[in-house]
Amino acid sequence: MNRLLLLLPVLMGVVVLSSNYLVQFPIRYYGLEEILTYGAFTYPIAFLITDLANRSYGKLAARKIVYIGFIVGISFTLFFTTNFSNLISIRIAIGSGTAFIVAQLLDVQIFDKLRKKIWFVAPLISSFIGSIVDTFLFFSISFYGTGIAWVTLSIGDLAVKIFMTLLMLIPFRLLLGTFKAS
Repeated sequence: MNRLLLLLPVLMGVVVLSSNYLVQFPIRYYGLEEILTYGAFTYPIAFLITDLANRSYGKLAARKIVYIGFIVGISFTLFFTTNFSNLISIRIAIGSGTAFIVAQLLDVQIFDKLRKKIWFVAPLISSFIGSIVDTFLFFSISFYGTGIAWVTLSIGDLAVKIFMTLLMLIPFRLLLGTFKAS
């Protein structure tokens, strides 16, 4: 098996861990603390990993990477960032896991349906839709009823994820040659 194919789920887990940690910290510049956290900048890399795997190795391999990445990411999150005496920390772990698995598997399906289009269509559309689903699920599960301004945070988060989805097209295109097609 290709070493890169083994490394991708670990990278996915690191992205999930980083994002789950960074979502706890609002950006305190330019009045953004009510609408944006640092996690919005790291999470879109998970869609890049899934889409590169899907393009290079196919839908089944991409799904496996999502499942393994889910286990690694949630394990890392529970071990490194979850404070079990803090309900919001526990809700972040649950929200993250739920949002991740649903959004990433949706991304795999959409990407697969669009794979024969021009190179950028599948990663752009699948990541865009996956980001919407991920954002809504994560923020509603993690912060609904807590007094945290989760709706405004989710809107700011989604805006950055959409920007990052566009930006991730650059490494997607550049890295396609690195991956060996199945």
